[in-house]
Amino acid sequence: MLILYFTYSKGKTPRRPGPKKASNIEKDPVGVYCRIRPLGAEDEECCIEMISSSTIQLHAPDGLKANRNGEYKETQYSFKKVFGIKTTQMELFEDVAKPLVEDLIHCKNGLLFTYGVTGSGKTFTMTGSPGEGGLLPRCLDMLFNSIGPFQAKRFVFKPDDKNGMEIQNQVDALLERQKRDSQQAVPKTPSSRQKADPEFADMITSEEACKSENVDEDCCYGIFVSYIEIYNNYIYDLLEDAPFDPIRPKWLAGGTPVRNNEFVPPQSKILREDQNHNMYVAGCTEVEVKSTEEAFEVFWKGQKKRRIANTQLNRESSRSHSVFTVKLAQAPLDADGDHILQDKNQVNVSQLCLVDLAGSERTSRTRAEGSRLREAGNINQSLMTLRTCMEVLRENQMCGTNKMVPYRDSKVTHLFKNYFDGEGKVRMIVCVNPKADDYEETMLVMRFAEMTQEVEVARPVDRPICGLAAGRRHRNQAFRDELSHRLGERGGPIDDPVLAQLIESLPALPPCELVDPADDQTLPRLIEVLERRHRIRQMITEQFNKTASTLKSMLQQFDTQLNAKETFLHDQQSKLSEKDKVIMNQRTEIERLEKKSKTLEYKVDILQKTTDMYEQDKRSLQQELETREQRLQRELSERRRMEQRMQGVVTDARLKWEKECERRVNAKQLEMQNKLWVKDEKLKQLKAIVTESSGGGSCPSERPEKPERPSRERDRNIAPKRSASPSPHPTAPPVHPMHRRSHSAGGEKWVDHKPASNLDLDTVMQPIIPNAIKVSTPNEKALSKCHKYVLRHQELASDGEIETKLIKGNVFKTRGGGQAVQFTDIETLKQECPTAPRYSIFSSTTRCDSFMYMYRAISHYLSYNKLLNLMLAVCFNTVFDSILSVYGYLNM
Repeated sequence: MLILYFTYSKGKTPRRPGPKKASNIEKDPVGVYCRIRPLGAEDEECCIEMISSSTIQLHAPDGLKANRNGEYKETQYSFKKVFGIKTTQMELFEDVAKPLVEDLIHCKNGLLFTYGVTGSGKTFTMTGSPGEGGLLPRCLDMLFNSIGPFQAKRFVFKPDDKNGMEIQNQVDALLERQKRDSQQAVPKTPSSRQKADPEFADMITSEEACKSENVDEDCCYGIFVSYIEIYNNYIYDLLEDAPFDPIRPKWLAGGTPVRNNEFVPPQSKILREDQNHNMYVAGCTEVEVKSTEEAFEVFWKGQKKRRIANTQLNRESSRSHSVFTVKLAQAPLDADGDHILQDKNQVNVSQLCLVDLAGSERTSRTRAEGSRLREAGNINQSLMTLRTCMEVLRENQMCGTNKMVPYRDSKVTHLFKNYFDGEGKVRMIVCVNPKADDYEETMLVMRFAEMTQEVEVARPVDRPICGLAAGRRHRNQAFRDELSHRLGERGGPIDDPVLAQLIESLPALPPCELVDPADDQTLPRLIEVLERRHRIRQMITEQFNKTASTLKSMLQQFDTQLNAKETFLHDQQSKLSEKDKVIMNQRTEIERLEKKSKTLEYKVDILQKTTDMYEQDKRSLQQELETREQRLQRELSERRRMEQRMQGVVTDARLKWEKECERRVNAKQLEMQNKLWVKDEKLKQLKAIVTESSGGGSCPSERPEKPERPSRERDRNIAPKRSASPSPHPTAPPVHPMHRRSHSAGGEKWVDHKPASNLDLDTVMQPIIPNAIKVSTPNEKALSKCHKYVLRHQELASDGEIETKLIKGNVFKTRGGGQAVQFTDIETLKQECPTAPRYSIFSSTTRCDSFMYMYRAISHYLSYNKLLNLMLAVCFNTVFDSILSVYGYLNM
């Protein structure tokens, strides 16, 4: 970000008007221009359209609803002038910056700054690139082209460190120049001049050079430049030389010493107010320059110290507001037009400020962290303060209020508050990127620009330098030219030593005072002296003729030799011309190679800077990666410890519940065995009584031996036998077939599961089930069509008779889309002999084994079907409850 300062003042910066200004002061609105940069890719979506030379229209991109109705909202914004994507740097300079340079030469201040989001082309507009110089180099070129012949010698103007200028006499200025030349004569390390800045001719071509015609020739001029940046709301001097001192160690903010190869950041500067209430940077370096190349070299020296960084939106994003200042000091010549007028009050200083503001950005898009996040916050805060100042100024001017403008909330607004209070012209270039990703930020920039155009700034007035007559320099130069011409025509005094020697060799004339006409002494002496002088003159004449003839012959010889020499010289000149042509070609090639070398060195410097940024980002990312790896290792170790701890808890819980289940099973088995033993005892006693009563011959006093109680280990080891459907008993007497309807008859639709091992005996009562689907092996298709389920199971009872058990259940659908069976009832059909005694209760064996019937029947017939095994697993709890219910019924 760059700022050029050109300042006007008498001896110092221009004096501000008093607090009470006349109501008839003319004001001009802030000139706001808009420049649209080209899209990065042809297929990228564009959201800005140029309607006319002063109007643009914004279209909401696809997927973004601009109002509550869900329709695309289009807005238009007007500017003083809009520059499209095909606008050249020269056209932009002619319309925006050239009038400010002309005002600068006429002792008027100016402020020009660029504003926009990150990546909108602000730095390119201000600085440019090789072959396309921006506003800053073009302003410098126009300034030096205009006042170049009228510049004062170096050190005639000298800053007084209080935002003013002093004039030194010729002797003091000469001493300063000699001191500077002696310091430059000391050998130094090679500077970066030959490898850092590109050729200035590559920035601006000779066809694009321009100059101002209205320059006061009766003044002498001096130009001073300075370069600062405002970073994190601190001001730093980019031209300050702060070399590393190995004797005095430097310390960083964290308390660590700086190594010898590290850069020591400059100290921050403060803002002060001079005696005319103008703001300036105290202690800022101001360098006097005498050419465009020298000024651009100073600019490039500070440009290398600028803070830029790589972000998600811009590879070289400016992280600070940069200010390049150019001050133009003017002093009139004296009445003779020969020397500068030694009057400090007659010195005027004007300045032009070219400001490259840092771009506003959203942290959600840049994903900034750490220092980048703090930089973005400070940039957005300073831009918000600028917006607030503009809003308060507009409100004060439009509503007649007198609210205090918060200039001091930011260093940017505090430094340039004099311009907004009426110390010069203010121009703003709004740079926009038409891509759809920047639509929301561009809307905010457009609103700020629209509001800024309504702010008015007092128009600067022309101030005469002095009351001396104009044209003093021209008249003095004409007088000098005429004097030199006349002295050349008149020639200088004769100073021939040979003629003087001849005159001295003649005899001196005697005194010629005649007393009377008859004086015979004076006249003879005078005649004798004259005759002697006449003879000497004749001798001199003869000698002169001899010498002339000799000289003439020598001249002829010299002419002959000269002709030969001229012929030889002509031949040598022809050869020399050929050599000159070769030298010129070689020189042209050398210049081309030098220009190419400087351009490549410039690119190398840019690549080196980018490499340094990438290395810094790489180091930070590596450090972050190491931190995250350490954190991940800690989390993994913690997770392993947690897993081990949980595995131990699960193991302990499983062992605990296994022991508890085993204990409960053992207790239940023991309880069942005890009950079974008691029932067996009762049954045996009952059998004994019945046997005694039926036999009649036995002794009634004899009692059967008490059966031994079965041991637990034997009962535990003996598994219940799985009985198959038996064949008809051979000793059973014939029984007449009897038939009855089973309780299974009903209106529901049944699945009649009759295994293939069952016997169709006429002597066994058979159930009649209407609307039943008879299957030997149940399947999902049959279950899906019925509501009830019945399983037929035949066993040989304890008394030797065949009994048929009907195990019944309800069919219902499961959540997974299958069918499940819930068993609800067991119906027993038994064949008995009419002559056999009928007991009022079941046998103990039938009762004790009844709770196992259903489980054995189901497992016998359904264990081979995967589907019904799944249904039995789902309904295991219900079946277990049914078994317990049956068992409870049998024990009633």
